[in-house]
Amino acid sequence: MAKLKDFKKIKEEWLREPAVKKEYDALSTEFQIAEEVLKARVKAHMTQAALARKIGTKSTAISRLESPNYGKASISMLKKVAKALGCELQIRLVPKGR
Repeated sequence: MAKLKDFKKIKEEWLREPAVKKEYDALSTEFQIAEEVLKARVKAHMTQAALARKIGTKSTAISRLESPNYGKASISMLKKVAKALGCELQIRLVPKGR
């Protein structure tokens, strides 16, 4: 889990830059999906390859889900990932500004 803590520090540094913050905010949903999948997988002590085998796909598909640049995560794929990781998929619409 030390790697995630290191990443959090780096992320905080990067987000202090206005240009980076602006782009990050524009992709906030994609970053949130990628981060949630990654955190759940790490918490489950699974590699990308192990998760991929468990849901019947390739590790490149998991890698794409964990990339905020992908932006094409389907609900059905997220449901499979959630189930394989012992999680529940929740989707919420939240008013802006929260």
